[in-house]
Amino acid sequence: MMDRFLAAHRPLFVLVIFTGSFLLFLIQPMVARMALPLLGGAPNVWNSAMLVFQALLLGGYAYAHALARLPLRRQVGVHLALLAAAALTLPIALADIARPAAGWEVLWVPALFALTVGPVFMLVSAQAPLMQRWYAAHPAAGNPYVLYAASNLGSFAGLLTYPLWLEPRMALGEQSGLWTAGYALLIVLVAALAISRWNNGTVVSGPTVTVEVEEPAVRPTARQILLWIALAAVPSGLMLSTTSLLTTDLMAMPLLWVIPLGFYLLSFSLAFSDSGDWSRVLTRLAPVLLLLVGSMAMISGGQANPATAIAMVGLLFVLSVALHARLYDLRPHPRHLTLFYLVVAAGGALGGAFTAIVAPVLFDWIYEHPILLIGAALLLPAKPLVPQMAWLWEAGPRRRVIAGCLLLVAVVLMALLAQATLDGNGSRILALILALTVLGVAAMGNRAAYVAVVALLMLGHGGIGTLKASLEGDRTRSYFGVYTVEVVDNGRLLQLSHGTTVHGRQWLVPSRRTEPTTYYGPTAGVGIALAEAAPDAVVGIVGLGAGTLACYRQPGQQWVFFEIDPQVARYSDDGTFTFLADCTPDARMVIGDARLELAREPQGHFDLLAIDAFSSDSIPMHLMTAEAFATYQRVMDRDGLLLLHVSNRFIDLAPMISALTQATGWHGLLRSDMEQPGEGLTPSVWIALARTPERLDALEQASTLPWTALPPPARRAWTDDNASILPLIRW
Repeated sequence: MMDRFLAAHRPLFVLVIFTGSFLLFLIQPMVARMALPLLGGAPNVWNSAMLVFQALLLGGYAYAHALARLPLRRQVGVHLALLAAAALTLPIALADIARPAAGWEVLWVPALFALTVGPVFMLVSAQAPLMQRWYAAHPAAGNPYVLYAASNLGSFAGLLTYPLWLEPRMALGEQSGLWTAGYALLIVLVAALAISRWNNGTVVSGPTVTVEVEEPAVRPTARQILLWIALAAVPSGLMLSTTSLLTTDLMAMPLLWVIPLGFYLLSFSLAFSDSGDWSRVLTRLAPVLLLLVGSMAMISGGQANPATAIAMVGLLFVLSVALHARLYDLRPHPRHLTLFYLVVAAGGALGGAFTAIVAPVLFDWIYEHPILLIGAALLLPAKPLVPQMAWLWEAGPRRRVIAGCLLLVAVVLMALLAQATLDGNGSRILALILALTVLGVAAMGNRAAYVAVVALLMLGHGGIGTLKASLEGDRTRSYFGVYTVEVVDNGRLLQLSHGTTVHGRQWLVPSRRTEPTTYYGPTAGVGIALAEAAPDAVVGIVGLGAGTLACYRQPGQQWVFFEIDPQVARYSDDGTFTFLADCTPDARMVIGDARLELAREPQGHFDLLAIDAFSSDSIPMHLMTAEAFATYQRVMDRDGLLLLHVSNRFIDLAPMISALTQATGWHGLLRSDMEQPGEGLTPSVWIALARTPERLDALEQASTLPWTALPPPARRAWTDDNASILPLIRW
């Protein structure tokens, strides 16, 4: 009878777990997307959000662990009552809290997310371990851990659904309403599951699980618990550091957020499987892939290459499967199931905290990524790639001799690789990486030797140069990214880079200190517009960079700079770059998100407004929506000119701007300055917008250089509620 009951109701357990996880990972990108307009589109928004979600997940698992101590009937009653009470906080809307002072975003953002979704997220996150506990309470249940695969498949489905279906089709208010309906369905499903258990008389009277197993329920040791934490923390931290690599140079948006998280969750489904076929194969390949792909982890800016970014995501997935498979092999008796998941959640939260909070404070570069890869190397099983190589690492003096010789050769190869990397000799770099990889494969039976080879590979392939830049003080990190100041062009130019993108250069030749450079030359769209601006114009610049545009200022003009990151402003304040001091010493500097700060400016205040607020190549989506254009329209004079910098390696923004002009009543022209216009200058694409076609005619007449019409508009103009880059990607 009990077996028949279990067979009939196991699908209901799977459905409840799947639904809870689906909702859980649908709400994550939704809430982060709601917050983007408040946060300047910073890539770190997702890391901050994930840190809160991991902390709430830990709280949910702690709640499930505590609730599991009660009789099962009482567990059901308490859980349903709390689910119903949390429904009073719906539909989802951002908490109304005061804006943070500049520089305090790293703490304010987590507080915003916690207050917005805390109650419902914590309770929904408890579904997976709690339902497995209820399932294990049945005498014929067997292994409850396999249900965790259903949980992670639900999470994966939720992640894919949001960017590919929900976000492009619904406004945020509609998304919130739909999620509320799904939450109500979850309560009904949990109630149906509880009723079915009662009606069949299978609810036990106490917290004791009566699964019939042969082995005793041995309590996990402190060493086991610490190993669980490490095996959970490293993949979690790697997931966030890989996300940073993707979003820094593309866009802080759900589609890119969910790629690493989706593969991270999918790894649980493969690892927590009774068959374990795929996890065994990937665990065998993980050390080799770590040598090959991990060798690129310390190249400053090297991850901007799309192929490298894809390889990093693949490495994240394989390592996550390998480490989670080891975690599954170390799972405890089902009686300690909720403790196991609580510890796993704690490890995930620790990994997230290290990446999102600790690393940005400690490091001036994304050193957390190679550190976590070294952690993965330490935790992978120390087994030879093929059994025939086991004799190399048999105990005895020979083991130490082999390890010493191998490491000596690896150090020599690392030194040669570092020199080849400095020289830019591609074929030699590849040959030396392959040679070190072979040594690493040979070392796979000795954990210490293998980890050493992995570290040497990273150091040789760009790592020494990255460390040197940090030691020389040329790099700074803030909530909004990693900035590097370096001398280039044989000592003639000082360059500011944000992530992997140049954000300004200044000539070190005294006679050329005020000369415009990079994207801001006299033949660029913004250079043409500023040159023909009225002598008494009020000019606003969104995005300071090195301050290059300042030297277009004419006597009698008023200039205002808007900059979200205080660190960028410091480069001008401390004299690193002197454009502002040389050309606009009396300009007003406004620190904060430009869209929020512009809303405080007087109506019709600006005659020219230039928007140039990229973070590396990441697009500030909230500055490119219909609502943002309404703000620009309010603060600009009727005959004012709006300039938009749309140069980008990966995304063609011009069709979206064209759609926005149609939706908001602007007229536009495009200036593509793609031929190398001169020494120190960079190709660029700028769009000029005006409320009247006559204003654009005057701009064209002021220059002999050609302007062109905007391209055909995108299908839909971006709004704060609805935006997608899929149609704009340069595939």
